[in-house]
Amino acid sequence: MSGRGLGAAGPGGAGAWIQVALNGARGAAEGAAVPMSPQALAQSALGAVAAGAREVLVHPRTPCGRESLSPRVVGPVLEAMRGAGVSVPLGVPVDAAAEPDPAGRLERVRSWAVLPERAVVRWAEAGARELASALLARGVAVDMVVPLGTSGHAEGAGHAEGAGAWVAGRVGRVRLVGELAEADPALVARLISARFAGPVGPGRGPGVGPGPLPAPGMPLSVPWLLFGREAAAWPVLRLAARCGAGTRIGVGEVLSLPDGRPAPSNAELVAAAVREWARAATATAASR
Repeated sequence: MSGRGLGAAGPGGAGAWIQVALNGARGAAEGAAVPMSPQALAQSALGAVAAGAREVLVHPRTPCGRESLSPRVVGPVLEAMRGAGVSVPLGVPVDAAAEPDPAGRLERVRSWAVLPERAVVRWAEAGARELASALLARGVAVDMVVPLGTSGHAEGAGHAEGAGAWVAGRVGRVRLVGELAEADPALVARLISARFAGPVGPGRGPGVGPGPLPAPGMPLSVPWLLFGREAAAWPVLRLAARCGAGTRIGVGEVLSLPDGRPAPSNAELVAAAVREWARAATATAASR
């Protein structure tokens, strides 16, 4: 199992750690920008990486378009991308959308013959700890998604605290992923004031460096990735740039560019993300 997902350098420029979400929950009916077949996913990934993406997140699907964790579906998608020359870390979500039964998710993960570098697990879903432990045992790094709402959202803080306690003994193998419904200014201020370290270091993983995080119980060296969906996608990307976290963009999260025009491809979204990131990071540095 490769360690590429735990701290490798990437082409996106200093500090701009961008993961491209190739397809997400979208289907072919949502437009030509959504890649569906393994070959289309591979070509889309290549374009996104050339534009600056440092990681790829893909939702493997059956020929009829249903999300699946079957080794007969996951394996060919990963092999198609690697065979096409996609050399950055590949991630796969392991959640209820693809397999509603927690025991079924565990069984699927244990049956994989071809492994991704990373897997996305949702902390709020039943069996998340057991699933994450099984992935780590197979050498797959874990992105643990915790919901982060507005500054007064107690439920989100509770999820973050619980996840932080779980990852305390797994630093270097787990990254926390914050899904934000909006770019909360109070959260920005707390993240920036925590003095995140910035550049990725060996063994620390992509994204934000050591520093306190926005809930009690967080380990000091766990990297973060922040993202939003649809209308929140671009504001949250700018938030991530301001506080030095990794971020996610792509057709799986948003179908429009920052100026509102439809995005023709994942490559165009990533290229726009690199520009938006640079502007936000530069403005933040100038204000300090």
